Amino acid sequence: GFSHTHLSGTGHSDLGDILLMPGVGEVRLDRGTADRPGTGYRSRFSHERERAEAGYYAVTLDDSGIRAELTATERVGVHRYTFPAGARQHVVVDLDHAIYNYEGKTRWAAVRVENDTLVTGYRITSGWARTNYTYFAMSFSRPIADYGCRDRRPLDYRGGWGKFDTSRRFPELAGRSLALWFDFGDDPAPLEVRVALSAVGTTGARANLEAEAAGCTFDELAAQARAKWDEALGAVEAEGDQGALRMLYTSLYHTMINPSVYQDVDGRYRGLDHEIHTAAPGRTNYTVFSLWDTYRALHPLFNLLWRERSRDLVASMLDHCDQSVHGILPVWSHMGNENWCMIGYHGVSVVGDALDKGIGIDPGRALEAMVRSSDCDYYDGTGVYKELGYVPVDVRSTGSSMTLEYAYDDWVVYRTALRMGRDDVAREYRRRALNYRNVFDPATGFARGRMKDGGWKPDFNRYDTHGQGFIEGNSWNYSMYVPHDPDGLIALMGGDRRFTARLDSLFTEFLPDEYFAETEDVTREGLLGMYVHGNEPSHHVPYLYMWTSQPWKTQYWLREIMDRMYRPEVDGLCGNDDCGQMSAWYIFTAMGFYPVCPGSDQYVLGAPYLPRMKVRLGEGAWLEIRAPGVSSKNRYVHGVRLNGRPWTKAYLTYDDLRQGGVLEFDMRPTPDRRRRFRGEERPYSLSAEL
Repeated sequence: GFSHTHLSGTGHSDLGDILLMPGVGEVRLDRGTADRPGTGYRSRFSHERERAEAGYYAVTLDDSGIRAELTATERVGVHRYTFPAGARQHVVVDLDHAIYNYEGKTRWAAVRVENDTLVTGYRITSGWARTNYTYFAMSFSRPIADYGCRDRRPLDYRGGWGKFDTSRRFPELAGRSLALWFDFGDDPAPLEVRVALSAVGTTGARANLEAEAAGCTFDELAAQARAKWDEALGAVEAEGDQGALRMLYTSLYHTMINPSVYQDVDGRYRGLDHEIHTAAPGRTNYTVFSLWDTYRALHPLFNLLWRERSRDLVASMLDHCDQSVHGILPVWSHMGNENWCMIGYHGVSVVGDALDKGIGIDPGRALEAMVRSSDCDYYDGTGVYKELGYVPVDVRSTGSSMTLEYAYDDWVVYRTALRMGRDDVAREYRRRALNYRNVFDPATGFARGRMKDGGWKPDFNRYDTHGQGFIEGNSWNYSMYVPHDPDGLIALMGGDRRFTARLDSLFTEFLPDEYFAETEDVTREGLLGMYVHGNEPSHHVPYLYMWTSQPWKTQYWLREIMDRMYRPEVDGLCGNDDCGQMSAWYIFTAMGFYPVCPGSDQYVLGAPYLPRMKVRLGEGAWLEIRAPGVSSKNRYVHGVRLNGRPWTKAYLTYDDLRQGGVLEFDMRPTPDRRRRFRGEERPYSLSAEL
C-alpha cells in the first residue's frame, strides 16, 4: 500500500502512517504475506511498470491491474487510481499499518465519515517517536457507495457502544487495529484521493486540505510539485558524464527530504511538551533531526545554499529546547518527540555553525541553549564527563567515543562564547574541548576505553568495533575524530610522519569481518581498508591529509571514495543515507571543499569531481567551480585560483565564498608532492590558539 509518513535512509525505522491500498472485487482487510500475497490486500508489481521522479510516482499493481499514481504538496498526499474497466472498485485504509511494526504499536485510532466524500480521523502510535499523533482529512473525487470496518484487536468492551453494528456503514469508528474499506462502484473515471495530515487535529488537517489541494486536479498538483522540485534542484548546475550528474542530483534530492515541515498552514504545531504552539510569523517549524549524522555536512550545506531554511531549522531546535523538560537542544527528534538516539549533544554544533555563518537567530538565546545542552548532568554520562574529563567505559560502554564527541561539541560552545565576548564561558569550554586527550593512550598511540579509576580497559583491540568503548566504529576510526584540533591529534600520534603513516594504514589495511560482525552500521560495502565511509564518524578523515606533508593523498582518496561508494544504482550507496548526510558529503566533495569542523568558518580544500559546477548560494550569488579535464586519472590538484587570484591556503572561509565568483582548480594526473601548507595557510586547529 501507500502510506504518508517516512524517514529517509535512517538506521532505525518508524512511521508509515495512514496506509491506502486500492483493490477490485472481493475486499481483503488483512495484509497477506510476501509468499502468499493473494491472502491479503497487498499486490505484486514489476519495476518495469513503475515510474519515479521528483514529485511523482506511478506503478501498475499486477494482481488487480490498477494504475496507481502519487504526488504531493507539503501537507497533502495525492492519489489517482485508474481501475480496470467494469471492475468493482474499493480502497482499503489500514490505520494499524506501520513501518517497523509490532503488536500494540498503534495505541488507538478513530475515524468519522463526515459525508460521502470526506473522512477524518487520527491515530496514536508508540514507536521510535514514543507518542505520535497523526490526524488526517481524506477526500474522494467520487461519492462513497458503501463502506465498512474491522478491528483486528477489539477490546472486550461492555459499554453502550455494544448496541451498534459498527462493521458496516457506521460513521463513527474507533479501535486499536482498524482496517476500513470504501466502495466506489464501477464508474470508469479515475478515482482521486487527497490525504491531508496534521499533528494538531482534524480541523487542522481539513484546513491543510483546503489550502493546498482544493480546486486542483491531480495533474495540476503534480505539475506544481515538479515545478517546486525544479526550482529546488536548480540551485546546482553541473557538467559531466550522465552517471555522475544523476548521482549529483539524486544526492541533492536526498538532502531536501529531512528535516520535514511539521506545522499546519496556520502555523500551529504539536511541540515536544505535546502542547499546541504557533510558529512565529514568517517561520516554519520542522521535525526529524538526525543530528549525530547531519551536523557534519547536511546542516553546513543548508547554511551555504539555503539560509532561510537553516534559520527555520535552528529556530525549531531552539523552540524544542524551550519545550524540553530537560531544557536541552534535540539529540534525535521527530514527530514532536525526542528519541535520544546516538551520542553527543550535536545540536550545539548546528546552532553554533549557523551563528558563525550569520543566520538570523538570537545569539544570546542560542548560547544559553548550547550551554544548557552541554551541562545536563544526567544526560548520557555528561555528569561524570564534567567530573573526570572523560566518560569511563565502566559507566557507559561507549564512553570513549562519547568523550571525543563531547570534546568537539564543547569546542563549538567555546568558539561561540568567544565570538560573543563571553570570556568566562569560553575559558571553561576551551578547557573541556581538550578532553579528547584524556582517552588517548600514549603507550599505544590510540584512543581507547578508560576506566573510572583512571586505568585503561584491559584487552585492548584497536580493530574490534564492539566492546572497546566506541559506538559504530573501532579505535582506528575514532582515534581520528578530533575535528577541532588536528594539529593536537598529530602531536599525540608522534608527529607528521607517524600520523601520515597511520592514515595510510587506515585506508589500506584489511579489516576482517569478525571485527564488525556485531555492528550492523559497519559493512563490507562501506569499507576502504579500515576507513568506514558507510558510517558518519569517518567522513572528515580523508581531508586530514591536508594538515600533513602529503596533502595530495586527500585528492587520491576522495576520488576513490566517490568512484566506489556512490553509484546511481539500486545499491549505489555504501551505507545509510541518514537523512541526507551521506549525500551532503557527496555534494561538498564534488564542489572541491568540505566543512571538516562545523562551527568554524572554514571549508578544507579537496578536489572537484566534475569539470564544472555552479551553485546558488543562500544570499543569491552564484559560485562557479571549474576543474577542466578532471577525471579518475586527472585527480590531483596543482593549483587553485579564486576570482583569478592564486590561492595558496588549504581552506576557504565562508566570507571567501559568500559573494560568489569563480573557483578554479588545475587538475593533473600526477600529484604535486611539493605542495604543502604552513602557518596561516594551514586549516584551523585549537592547538594554534593555546
